[in-house]
Amino acid sequence: MTEPPRPPGAGDPGSYPPEPNLPGSSSSAEPPTAPLSGAPGPGGYPPAGGYPPPTGDQPPSGGYPPPGGYPPPGGYPPGGTTGGYPTGGAFGSPGGGYANNEDKTWALVAHFGGAAGAIISGGVLGWIAPLVALLARGSQSPTVRAHAVSALNFQLIWSIVGLVGWVLSCVLIGFIGVAAAIILGAVCGILAGIKANEGQLYRYPLSANFIK
Repeated sequence: MTEPPRPPGAGDPGSYPPEPNLPGSSSSAEPPTAPLSGAPGPGGYPPAGGYPPPTGDQPPSGGYPPPGGYPPPGGYPPGGTTGGYPTGGAFGSPGGGYANNEDKTWALVAHFGGAAGAIISGGVLGWIAPLVALLARGSQSPTVRAHAVSALNFQLIWSIVGLVGWVLSCVLIGFIGVAAAIILGAVCGILAGIKANEGQLYRYPLSANFIK
């Protein structure tokens, strides 16, 4: 007895549609495998921002040291300092600074004392205070010696002018010399004392180098 004819493709092995892969069922198709160790995964390794991913406790993706490296540009303190710490003592530059307060006191005596002497003596004895400062402290302190010698040379020349003016006081021109000795001795001595208080050596105008 013969079978009735079948529709084309019916009953042929492999003609049926493949069954879906159900959970637990075996299939000839292999499931996807995890990436091998060291192989890049989705998106590639390392992940964005470096590996391990940056967190709040980790350095930024640029790593350490920060841009510019350590120490900061210019060294420490940041930005650097031009010339380092101040030099020249507490009262100014090395040429006029003082090693202690005693040196500063004698420098002021030389200048202010010379101005006071010029006023009190009528322009004749302004050299006494600078000479006292030179003898008392000049051999121990080069700074005091520089101030005292500068004041002494100036006061000496104008004390001579004042003395000559007093000698010629019988002639009116003599009083001009006396007035010049008093005014210049006082004004320049005060200006020099102000500079000395700031730790600077004042250069007297119209002076001579009698003593070096």
